Amino acid sequence: MLNSRKFIIRMILIALFVGTMSRNHEQVHAQGGIVVEDAKVEINFGRTIIFTAKIRSSIPIQQASLLFRGVNEEATRVEMVEVASDGSVSFTYDASLNVLPPFSWVVFWYQATLTDDQTYTSAPISFPYNDERFPWRESSRANVIVHWYAGDDAFGASAMDAAGAGLLALNEIIPLSLSDPIDIYIYSNATDLQSTLLIGGEEWVGGQASPKTGVVLVAIAPGESQVIEMENTIPHELTHVILYQALREKYFLQPRWLLEGLASMVERYPNPDYANALEIASQNDSLLSFDDLCASFPADAGNAYLAYAQSQSFVTYIRDTYGIPGLTRLIEEYGNGYPCELGATNALGAPLNQLEARWRENVLGEDLVEVAVRNLLPFVLLLVLALLVPLWGAIDLLRQRRKRGNNS
Repeated sequence: MLNSRKFIIRMILIALFVGTMSRNHEQVHAQGGIVVEDAKVEINFGRTIIFTAKIRSSIPIQQASLLFRGVNEEATRVEMVEVASDGSVSFTYDASLNVLPPFSWVVFWYQATLTDDQTYTSAPISFPYNDERFPWRESSRANVIVHWYAGDDAFGASAMDAAGAGLLALNEIIPLSLSDPIDIYIYSNATDLQSTLLIGGEEWVGGQASPKTGVVLVAIAPGESQVIEMENTIPHELTHVILYQALREKYFLQPRWLLEGLASMVERYPNPDYANALEIASQNDSLLSFDDLCASFPADAGNAYLAYAQSQSFVTYIRDTYGIPGLTRLIEEYGNGYPCELGATNALGAPLNQLEARWRENVLGEDLVEVAVRNLLPFVLLLVLALLVPLWGAIDLLRQRRKRGNNS
């Protein structure tokens, strides 16, 4: 069951959404000519959602439709429904093919066109699309609710402590409002989490944050290493939700390397393998350009891992060099819609490529002159070959002329 605070906040949000919906439907005689009774949903998570109701009207119904969508989705699904003689309707939605985000809220309503050729719309109804395959327990503190199904009370308390530590670290970077509810769902293994993410159309197994819905999904097994995993994974994913709550739509204007760098930076125990990955990439001259990491990370696992390692190191370098105010300015400038290069220039006085060069020198110890020479060497060799061929031809032609002159 949802606690009262969480329930009240969500009901306010839903009421605001319903108010907007009602205003939009005034043009089709909102709610005037039909009455919807016994509207219900039966959820088989990841498989089906069965919608049932009875639509009553004082005059015959020509056709009727079920309309529904996630509260954070822009597209509305529209499905025609058959109205039985007693007014009952039923529709089964295939949730295995047409995915909805796990633990999101879904709103639905009915429309009916009557024999007076007028279309009438019912009031919206909402429901949570929760993963009820597991016996969830929960613990709450302020606006944060931790859910888990494996482990004892101490497990839940440790998870809450990890979330609190993450919030304290984030509060040093960006002011926290902590007004919206945040739900952290802890699966006991990667397989269970993976099945949920696949149901939601995702493939990443380590964890996931849904900033708009305020939901964090992670996989942590009870055991000796649970605290370390919690203090890394939970703050990382929590960062995305908190940043969205602070920035709203400006969150999506932030470079990917900045978002993931901030999330990695608040982890209690930095990944020790990141330094090794950076060293190897630096030696092999295979570091990724931060300009290429602004919009997205690579799809292949190897380069994606390197992208996370670079982002954590680069954002930490910016913090150490420009302080928390520098990071704050960077977030603000990108939130104003400036592109990657210009946003860095406005915030820190140096374009992104120059910051990257300084990071490579100061953190990775690269000699950029040597790197430049190494990078240009293949082109220099090609240029030399391109010049040698005609030069050799000219020398050979001169020899032949001298030979003919001597023979004559």
